[in-house]
Formats: sequence, structure tokens, C-alpha cells
Amino acid sequence: MELRARINAALKTAMKERRSERLSTLRLINAAIKDRDIATRGSDDSPDGVTDEQVRQILSRMVKQRQESVRAYEEGGRLELAESERAEIEVIEEFLPRRLSEGEIDEAVAGAIAETGADSIRDMGRVMGLLKERYSGQMDFGIVGPKVKQRLS
Repeated sequence: MELRARINAALKTAMKERRSERLSTLRLINAAIKDRDIATRGSDDSPDGVTDEQVRQILSRMVKQRQESVRAYEEGGRLELAESERAEIEVIEEFLPRRLSEGEIDEAVAGAIAETGADSIRDMGRVMGLLKERYSGQMDFGIVGPKVKQRLS
């Protein structure tokens, strides 16, 4: 099922079950997708609106924003707001691919280095490009970048 259809189905279910917190998060997701639709309307790249990959990017960005908010709320002693943000993260992550474990990330990095034939730090861009192509939404590239750099140094 298309990602957008899954989100809409979850929205309808949340309405029927009267789960207001989940419903509000799903409405935020829909609003972000519609904003992107409007922004890309008329361009030759996406005459039918955003693709599933673009939806995944939107969701990943939403998760990252909420993680930053959780940190800020915890530092400010606003634990109830941090918990609310964590609940939103859980709902959003339902529509993202499963995150890779630390061991799986290490395997993916080693495989990408071997496949590209990278042997120095100058090849880092090719390795990161391959990883982003294959594992978009499944790993945090802010963490993966230093790992690749360490292996190539």
C-alpha cells in the first residue's frame, strides 16, 4: 500500500477510535505532505504530487525536529512536553522503514566501502552516496558519516 494511503487509513482509524493524540500527529503529517504537494505543484518533476520517497524524507525531518525538541524540553525541565514529543515520534516512526541496528550499520558501511573500492577519505562521498541511496530512512547519517570517515582514515 502506498505510504500516503497508509497514513490516511491510520487517520481514519484514529478518528473512529477517538484517539486524539494520535489523530493530531497524523493530521500534522498530512499537513506537511500537503505543504510539499503545493510547493512542488506545477513542476515537471512531480505532476502527481510527492512520491513515497519524499514522504519518507518529510517524516524523517519531522522525527529529527521532535528529537531536538525532546532534548530542549528535558534541559528546561519540561518533562511532560518531552513525553508528548516522544509520543509523536512513535506515531511518525510507524510509517518509516525499520531502523538498522549498530551491527547492521557497520555491515552496511563495510559493504559500501568494499563495493565502491574506497581506500581513502577522498572516496567518502561515493560511499555516503551509496549508503543514502540504499538505506535512506533506515540510518542516521550524522552517526554514519564519522564511522565511514574512521574506516577510510
